[in-house]
Amino acid sequence: MRIVKIVHKTKPSWGIVKADRVILLKGDPFERISCAGESIALAQARFLAPAAASKIVLAGLNYKGHAGELGMKIPKEPVIFLKPVTSLIAHKDNIIYPKGVIRLDYEAELAAVIRKKAKNIAEKKVKEYILGYTCLNDVTARDLQKKDAQWTRAKSFDTFCPCGPWLETEIDPASLAVKSYLNGKLKQDSNTSNFIFSLECLVAFISRIMTLLPGDIISTGTPPGVGKMKPGDCIEVCIEGIGTLSNRVA
Repeated sequence: MRIVKIVHKTKPSWGIVKADRVILLKGDPFERISCAGESIALAQARFLAPAAASKIVLAGLNYKGHAGELGMKIPKEPVIFLKPVTSLIAHKDNIIYPKGVIRLDYEAELAAVIRKKAKNIAEKKVKEYILGYTCLNDVTARDLQKKDAQWTRAKSFDTFCPCGPWLETEIDPASLAVKSYLNGKLKQDSNTSNFIFSLECLVAFISRIMTLLPGDIISTGTPPGVGKMKPGDCIEVCIEGIGTLSNRVA
């Protein structure tokens, strides 16, 4: 099942994608899914990020190849950081290239959206807490990341977290192809089977630190092949079983 969040009659609305239509839901999908009896054409939908995040928690260095290309050691436990919700944008929204940034990078990632409140959960229980999976681009000002002692500034500009186009509920996150394309050219090509820490490990680990709330986003790190973008570029994150998140740099 594909769960999407769109603008309908000027307001955020949740729906289910059925072929070329969006079947609108009553309320949100976190407690139960109930159809409202109304639908619109998918081609006419204005997408919103498929979450209701109080926070966005991301894993760094979760592929050995990416740690290597950055010249960093393989972590012995998950390395996590936050993006503010003001960085969140949707499929087809523009990534804004900030003034003063020298290098702006794409990072294709698999992300999960939390379905219910989670604290101190076991790895074997994690899937009970996941509403669905989506594509995410961890946009990074690489020059600032190298300059600062921590990653907050480099990761937190407005529009630095494209997410979407929807949530897929019926996939196994353990073995999915993750790719990115810059202006149609393949740049990243890996699989979630190459994770250092599984999605279940990451969510359980994070839940021991902070309470996860319905709609929160957990992202799993990017494979090797990250690279720079410039204004006018189109960057696509493609994940097997989910689809394609597409954004332009403005």
